[in-house]
Amino acid sequence: MAKYLAAIDQGTTSTRCMVFNAEGRIVGSAQKEHAQLLPKPGWVEHDALEIWRNTVEVVTQAKANAGIEAADLAALGVTNQRETTVLWDRRTGKPLYNALVWQDTRVETQVAAYARDGGIDRYRRKTGLPLASYFSALKLRWLLDEVPGARARAAAGDVLFGTIDAWLVWNLTGGVHGGLHVTDVTNASRTQLMDLDTLGWDPQLLQEFKVPRSVLPRIVASSQVYGEAHLDELAGVPVAGILGDQQAALVGQTCYAPGEAKNTYGTGCFLLMNTGPKPVRSNAGLITTVAYQLGSAAPCYALEGSVAIAGALVQWLRDNLRLITESAQIETLAREVDDNGDVYFVPAFSGLYAPHWQGSARGVIAGLTRYANRGHIARAALEATAYQTRDVLAAMERDSAIAITELRVDGGMVGNELLMQFQADILDVPVVRPQVVETTALGAAYAAGLAVGYWRSTEDLAAHWRIDKRWEPSMSAERRAALYGSWQKAISRSLDWRT
Repeated sequence: MAKYLAAIDQGTTSTRCMVFNAEGRIVGSAQKEHAQLLPKPGWVEHDALEIWRNTVEVVTQAKANAGIEAADLAALGVTNQRETTVLWDRRTGKPLYNALVWQDTRVETQVAAYARDGGIDRYRRKTGLPLASYFSALKLRWLLDEVPGARARAAAGDVLFGTIDAWLVWNLTGGVHGGLHVTDVTNASRTQLMDLDTLGWDPQLLQEFKVPRSVLPRIVASSQVYGEAHLDELAGVPVAGILGDQQAALVGQTCYAPGEAKNTYGTGCFLLMNTGPKPVRSNAGLITTVAYQLGSAAPCYALEGSVAIAGALVQWLRDNLRLITESAQIETLAREVDDNGDVYFVPAFSGLYAPHWQGSARGVIAGLTRYANRGHIARAALEATAYQTRDVLAAMERDSAIAITELRVDGGMVGNELLMQFQADILDVPVVRPQVVETTALGAAYAAGLAVGYWRSTEDLAAHWRIDKRWEPSMSAERRAALYGSWQKAISRSLDWRT
C-alpha cells in the first residue's frame, strides 16, 4: 500500500502542494505565489495558466522535498479558492480571459438589476446564497457577454466553465486529451446555479443567468475516485478528493458533528458551522452551503459567514501603504502600542460580506486623531478581523440556536498571538489552534484518503486532531462592550459609500 497522500491547495495568493502521512503530518511541501491582476478599481483577476504552471512546479518540488515518487502516493486531493471563475477552450486548453476572482466586483450593477425584482434574497431559498458579486453565476455571465465570441463558442460546445478546482482537475486528468470536466458539490454550491436540495444544476437558474448547460461541469461527491492523473509528476495517482477551501478546512478540523465550527484566517476570513444532513436557511445574513459529501453518503451542510478582507488587509498595509516590509512584522508593530487608540479599520475594499451584504460599502479608518500612529493603525487592522468574526458568530448563533462553546482556528494568521488573544477576548469564547494548522490541504487529503480506503472513517480522522494552543478570554465585559460598540459605529460609516 502507498504510504502517503498529496493535496494541491490552490489559494487566492498562492498555490501549495503538501504531502501527508497516515497520522496527518506534513512530510513535504512547496508553495509559490501568483500575480494579482488589478486592471480597474474593484476588478481582481488571475492568470489561470500561471496558476496551472505553478501547480505543476509545486507538485514536483513537494515530492522532492518529501523524498518520494508518484508510486508512493495513495491518492491526490484538490482544494481551491472558491467562486473564482474560469472560461476556457476545450480544444486548445487556453482560457478565453483571465480568471475573475471571488473578490472581483465588476458585476455590481448586474447584482442591483437582478435585485430589483425580488431583492438580494431572490435566489436564497434555492441556492442558500444572496445576490452578490461574490458568487460565480454573474461572473460567468459577464465572461460570456463581454469576451468577444465567447457566447457563440459556448453555444457550439467549444467552451468550458469551472471554478479553479474544475480547471485543475481537467488539466491533471489529461486536459485537451480527455480531461475530466467535474466539480464537487461544495464548489457547485458557490456558483448560485445549483439547487441545494437536489445537488443538481437548476434549469430555471441557468435560464435566468443566461448560462448554457453545455459549459458546466458534472457535479460529483467531495470524496470519490474521479480518475487518474496524467501529469508526469503524478502519473497513475488517483484524483479522489475535491473540496472548496473553507469546506476543506472544516473537514481538516474534523468538525463532523452539528454545532462544531471553525474559522480560517487567510486572505479572507471564513467561519463555518456544521449543521448536519439538512440545510439551515439563514435569517441573519449568512450563507447556507454544502459542507461535504463523502462518497455515496448523504451530504452534510453548513452555515457560513464570509469576510472578504482579513490577511489581505495586512498585505495592503505592506504593499500599498508600505507600513511594513513583511507580513509577519504586523504583530511587532501592533505591540508597540497598548491598545488601538480608538482607531477602527473597516476593510470593505470589496464591500461588506456576511452578515451585512453591502456591496456599496467601502473601507474606512475611523477615530483618527493626532495621537494615532502607525502602531495604532496596525493594531486596528488586526482587530478588524476579530470584530468581523464576532459579527459572523453572533449571526450564526441566532440562525442555529446553538451557542458555540469554542472556536477552532486555522490559516496563515493563527500564528499571530496578539490577534488570537484578542479574538478570544472579543468573542468571550475560547479559541483553539490545532497542531496541524494547514487544515485546508489536510481536509483535501482526508477526502482523497477516505475515497481509496487509506483511512476507514471520519472517526479515524478525528483521532488525529490535537490541540497546539488554547486562548481563554480575559477581557472584562464592560471593555468588550465598549470596543464592539465603537466597531459598530465604524461599520455604519462605511455603508452606502457608493451610490
